[in-house]
Amino acid sequence: MEPGVGATARVQVTGSSGGYPPILLVESVAQLGGIAAAREGDGGGFLAAIDRAEFRAPVSNGATLTITARIAKSFGPLHLVEGEVTSGEGTVATMTLTLKVGPLP
Repeated sequence: MEPGVGATARVQVTGSSGGYPPILLVESVAQLGGIAAAREGDGGGFLAAIDRAEFRAPVSNGATLTITARIAKSFGPLHLVEGEVTSGEGTVATMTLTLKVGPLP
């Protein structure tokens, strides 16, 4: 992780036989982007918008995912995050999200 710039994480998919729902790929990038964008003392945040999301392949149980979130732009508490999720077979999803990071009202 490089605070204010981006972060990368690895996840081993486990769970029911239905696989890994695509919306959880978005949530994974949002959570990782929020961690990378947060400053010391920031408390809270939320996914403000899904600007773009493309899902290229399903994710099955047992897959190891590499999740990357990069802060493309920051304007005050809002952060534009570009994310990518890959597995051994290649890119699973790409997305651009807007996050609000900081104290909640």
